[in-house]
Amino acid sequence: MHDDRLLVEGRLERALRQFIRPAQYALRAPLALSVWHAPGEPVPVATALEAAYEPFETGTEWGKPWSTSWFRLQGQVPEEWRGRRVEVVVDPGFSGDGPGFQAEGLVYDASGVPLKGIHPRNRHIPVADLARGGEPVHLLLEAAANPAVLHDFVPTPLGDVLTAGNTPIYRFASADLAVLDEEVWQLTMDIEVLSELMAELDPDRPRRHEILRALEDMLDALDLHDVSGTAAAARAELSGVLAKPAHASAHRVSATGHAHIDSAWLWPLRETVRKASRTFANVTALAEEYPELVFSCSQAQQYAWVKEHQPHIWERIKKAVAGGNWAPVGSMWVESDANMPGGEALARQITHGRRFFREEFGVETEEIWLPDSFGYTAAFPQLAKLAGIRWFLTQKLSWNQSNKMPHHTFWWEGIDGTRVFTHFPPVDTYNSQFHGSELAYAERNFADKGRATRSLVPFGWGDGGGGPTREMMERARRLRSLEGSPRVEIEKPSAFFAAAEEEYGAQAPVWSGELYLELHRATYTTQAATKRGNRRSEHALREAELWCTAAAVNDPAYVYPYDTLDRLWKTVLLHQFHDILPGSSIAWVHREARETYERVLAELDELTLAAARSLGAGGPAALNASPYPRSEVVENGDGTLVHVVVPALGTQSLDVAAGSTREPGTGVSALTDGTAIVLTNERLRVTVDAAGLLTSVRDLAEGREVLAAPGNLLQLHPDHPTHYDAWDLDRHYRRRHTDLTDAESVELVEDGPLRVAVRVVRSFGDSRITQEIRLAAGSRRVDVVTDVDWRESEKVLKAAFPLDVHAERSAAEIQFGHVHRPTHANTGWDAARYEICAHRWLRVAEEGYGVAVLNDSTYGHDVTRTEHGGTLGTTVRLTLLRAPHSPDPRTDQGTHRFTYALLPGATTGDAVEEGLALNLPLRVANAPVRGSLVSVDHPAVTVESVKLADDRSGDVVVRLYESRGGRAEALVSTSFPVARAEVADLLERPLEPAEAGEAGLALALRPFQIVTLRLRPA
Repeated sequence: MHDDRLLVEGRLERALRQFIRPAQYALRAPLALSVWHAPGEPVPVATALEAAYEPFETGTEWGKPWSTSWFRLQGQVPEEWRGRRVEVVVDPGFSGDGPGFQAEGLVYDASGVPLKGIHPRNRHIPVADLARGGEPVHLLLEAAANPAVLHDFVPTPLGDVLTAGNTPIYRFASADLAVLDEEVWQLTMDIEVLSELMAELDPDRPRRHEILRALEDMLDALDLHDVSGTAAAARAELSGVLAKPAHASAHRVSATGHAHIDSAWLWPLRETVRKASRTFANVTALAEEYPELVFSCSQAQQYAWVKEHQPHIWERIKKAVAGGNWAPVGSMWVESDANMPGGEALARQITHGRRFFREEFGVETEEIWLPDSFGYTAAFPQLAKLAGIRWFLTQKLSWNQSNKMPHHTFWWEGIDGTRVFTHFPPVDTYNSQFHGSELAYAERNFADKGRATRSLVPFGWGDGGGGPTREMMERARRLRSLEGSPRVEIEKPSAFFAAAEEEYGAQAPVWSGELYLELHRATYTTQAATKRGNRRSEHALREAELWCTAAAVNDPAYVYPYDTLDRLWKTVLLHQFHDILPGSSIAWVHREARETYERVLAELDELTLAAARSLGAGGPAALNASPYPRSEVVENGDGTLVHVVVPALGTQSLDVAAGSTREPGTGVSALTDGTAIVLTNERLRVTVDAAGLLTSVRDLAEGREVLAAPGNLLQLHPDHPTHYDAWDLDRHYRRRHTDLTDAESVELVEDGPLRVAVRVVRSFGDSRITQEIRLAAGSRRVDVVTDVDWRESEKVLKAAFPLDVHAERSAAEIQFGHVHRPTHANTGWDAARYEICAHRWLRVAEEGYGVAVLNDSTYGHDVTRTEHGGTLGTTVRLTLLRAPHSPDPRTDQGTHRFTYALLPGATTGDAVEEGLALNLPLRVANAPVRGSLVSVDHPAVTVESVKLADDRSGDVVVRLYESRGGRAEALVSTSFPVARAEVADLLERPLEPAEAGEAGLALALRPFQIVTLRLRPA
């Protein structure tokens, strides 16, 4: 036979494009339009129903960026359409961009009940399956003029309503009544499925040629000038090849409907409320037509929004959950970033999310669902298990730049040894459309074939929402068992995970440690103010809960602020979404985030002060929210400095402190040595040269120099990622930098007796940095308090500490512990970690000696082995600020204040304690002297949180963990009598009685083990 494949395929492509697809809607009739342009922000449908509308014509421009226009669509089904399937088809001006990244809308009936959303790939609203003829059509379209912001990462003002302008960006194309020719539409589905399958089969496979000839026969049977009249005959020619079942050994795809909706990204939070409503309306409508649909949906926050704003859709969701068409998944409040949230915050993501799904739907979610977050902390497996979660899903690791993950289904082992069964779909997308290329790729790419036979495919339009479409459902029906293709079964993720674990769990490989994403490394740094707001809010919540609990057990009349704390926690959790906290959203999102954090911190401050007052009468006191005792200098309310010793989780009177004196020789001093200033306390001697650099930090107790070269060296690099401006810090940035060694001034501004400080001022480009290098009496830390007026463009600012320490690895704090990473680049996996995430501290050490670098709001770091004068040392750098232009063209521009510190001679325990101290500064407030609310007699056991139980029983919940990476036996005691003590799960549900004795509760912890205690006050 002659090889005419290309001719047949070309013939097919033109017939489909020019004749068959256009024939799907056989008849059209325009609807009459009128419009009301809503002023300002979106309004409820009740407001729109009462508004005054004016006539509107198709072809007219509408929609300034971020505005909303309400369109009335009115008409009548023609009598001659009796017995036909009639729909309204709307195009308000869709562009070539995908769903969720341009205009979109929600359609209501005449009474204001939401029907379904529209987007470029889902434009129809059903009118009648079998029209009677003459039916009136009265619809209301809420049309959002959302601009397309991200085009080749070119800076644009469209990312904020304040700068986007008032020029209309859409032209309304059409709004028609239309007859859907179901036979032609089904023919289109047949052709697409078969032609896409054919394209994936090798040319030497008989099945490919069988499909080709069937498609050729179909074309011969089809009259292109009468597609409607000959579609049935054409479909008959394809029935044979569509009926052939898949091979017994075919890869098994568990497909689940999905609509990844970024809670904010290229749109503000308020728009996500509407995106969720549109998508959820679409899905519940689709389930009525396709009862086999299972839609998997995460993010309890989005459910809560829909419950509040769209009660009709909410009732449809509840019905779909009860009917099995809807599967709540994910167990978290939002799909958060999975690197930077603190330990307690990550726990609360899970507890708030899982509790919401249980209370609203009676569903116990069993998986973590994070397809799009930018890497995953090694604390996750233990947190998942403690919450009763069995499985973990991600997809993002397929984005790795350098190294391909060796497994798709595996056991993921956390830092404590806990394992969770994990899958990331080999289809390499969470927005599948059931294209033949996607399914064939999933089968080829699946790394575990031979032992495992199945993988998961989330299908539906996503990122900006949209969800599954009827076309996808039709494809799935044809692909359920089709020769040459993987088998496709639509089912809940839990069904997939259970089957996969049963099949492969005993043989699945183990991945130990973090799931580091070899991409998007700049998300540890971008939008520094957002990250600072998160860190400070996390610690302010910790502090507020502690003192509110202390007040509650002290004063029976005190009313614990359950509702306020719940609301504030959920606000902070929302802003940990994986495009907010990482800094990759538009300017509008981060402007609002900064304002939100200010409100959160102010409200938490008032809660804490009110709780302190409820502790009883007292004068000025230092309140210590850290689980470790403190001996340090604090600033009194009048600006004077006082040295104070405060118990862990307790208070101390400043009057007592002011009346005490430090031992001789335990103060601080400053002297000038030529052009240098030397700061000394009983532990450290710090030399600051004329350029404001640390030329020496000497550990007096150990008798050794800490620095291998000048420290606190600010370095400015050009920062031009190949793609993804806000997200990426590409390796090539390291090849050029400028050392900022010119100082406008270096002066001693504080000269004891309790603290000394040198102020260094530098100007560069259009920016200005003021730093105070501080050393306090008795302190082992050198603090660098930094104020920056940052006006740079596409630069990254680093602070370098070249340390005279020979370290083969670094230890970086993560949630509930720390991870080790090599300082070398021996392998591609090592080399890819050239930028890493740390929480409050990062430590490097050689045998017998270590140094930690602490911070109060910085996450990005790099650690390298560097040679200085023939000696190999280790350089630790903090990544302080960036200045990308997309999607926010003015990222990080403005003023910033943060502190980092050098901690010489630091053990891991020292790093833990001092990191907490830096992030939980002693608070001065009027309060009585109180001992530790909760005490632990082993320093490796760190209290993470103290609160009242969420069930409002009055029980006290204490979460603690082993923080040094060893085993610890500890006694836990409280300042209040305890009637009952239990070990609980992460959701505060009792598991077993705690071992109690006269001295306290006895605990034996494994390395990095988390324990939650539930205590009933007597």
